[in-house]
Amino acid sequence: MRFYNNYIKPLFFSRRFYWSLVAVITLFLVSFNWSFLFLVGQLAFLFLIVLVLLDYAILFLQRKGVVAERELTERFSNGDNNKVQLVLKSHYPFRVQLKIIDEIPVQFQQRDFVLQASLAGGEQQRLIYQLRPVERGEYLFHDINVFVKSPLNLVVRRIITPQEQMVKVMPSYLALRQFELLAYSNNLAEAGSRKIRKIGHSLEFEQIKEYVIGDDIRSINWKATARKGGQLMVNNYVDERSQQVYCVIDKGRVMKMPFEGMTLLDYAINATLILSRVALIRQDKAGLITFAENIGQFLPADRKAAQMGSILETLYNQETKFLETDFEKLYALVRTRITQRSLIVLFTNFESMSGLQRQLPYIRSIARNHLVLVVFFENTELRQLTESKANDIESVYVKTIAEKFVHEKKLIVKELQQHGIFTILTAPQNLTVNTVNKYLELKARQAI
Repeated sequence: MRFYNNYIKPLFFSRRFYWSLVAVITLFLVSFNWSFLFLVGQLAFLFLIVLVLLDYAILFLQRKGVVAERELTERFSNGDNNKVQLVLKSHYPFRVQLKIIDEIPVQFQQRDFVLQASLAGGEQQRLIYQLRPVERGEYLFHDINVFVKSPLNLVVRRIITPQEQMVKVMPSYLALRQFELLAYSNNLAEAGSRKIRKIGHSLEFEQIKEYVIGDDIRSINWKATARKGGQLMVNNYVDERSQQVYCVIDKGRVMKMPFEGMTLLDYAINATLILSRVALIRQDKAGLITFAENIGQFLPADRKAAQMGSILETLYNQETKFLETDFEKLYALVRTRITQRSLIVLFTNFESMSGLQRQLPYIRSIARNHLVLVVFFENTELRQLTESKANDIESVYVKTIAEKFVHEKKLIVKELQQHGIFTILTAPQNLTVNTVNKYLELKARQAI
């Protein structure tokens, strides 16, 4: 049994072997008319057998052959490209051609995943490929299959390296790091954030400093200037801190809709993670609420060191529900548990005016005591239909219906704005940048 597993089961034949065998068979067939070719066919067949045995010997007598090892991180970032490395080491004294089939997790549904490589004698090589998960959860990698061919290219040896590895796919922490660095450097404009002109001064005084060209002359401190003997001194103000920012995520069936492989819930989770981190860096308190037909998780706003870890662990296990969300329960929770005026960023989706009208009274009730920002999604596929050219009656009908739904989304925005509720209508892929933009704008306007 061991002999079979080590020397027979891993044995395969290449295309060159089968074409060579076809050529030998052709010689035997043709020899019915030209008898002298029968001897040629016999010699060719014996020569092929010798080459196959030689190829088999040089591939299988080397016990280790090619050693493969997979290197990856303990967790993947959802919606981003994550790097996976394969380290290959050849123990053959000659160059070999490799075909590598890495058994990647079933969630990717890539059944034709193949890598090619060529290794010289004793060479070590790293192969890098990218994987983009589109849903959170546990992903299991299985064996690494390496198919080895010698320069003769007649026999193929399969070497299986058992290497099961489990990776957790977390909300998009790669984008989080990018926004975190930009927030620390106050350079969020590089990520698409706009600079907002401030109206008036923030109420939070920071320090008195020497005047430099470009400072607002209205903030000159004349008493400090007099003490400095004529050197102009100005008051320096900063945005108010310790304000509460709650990200509220709707987990109802309206968030199940997929775009580019990811559900709206996953887009909202990624944006929540980044917005919470930016708020903490800006010295605000970040909190989290998830809800569907019932209230899910409630994480009170705080800016302690472990807050981001708590938010990340809470977001990791969120799943969409199939019932309609209950905004009345959300209003009751906000009314009883959030006593300080806060920024409530509500991630949800409205596809029709009737859907909005059912929930509008509760959103307006929340907006009486808090600053509410409703974030919902533009249907990019409908946008593509409206921009396409209509060539027949059916396409005209489809385009008209699509334009009706796109227009209804705009009416929803106007309806919310008429009641003093801030609104973002965004494509899913632009959600994070637009949400961070709006947060910075509201901070600059001192609206919270």
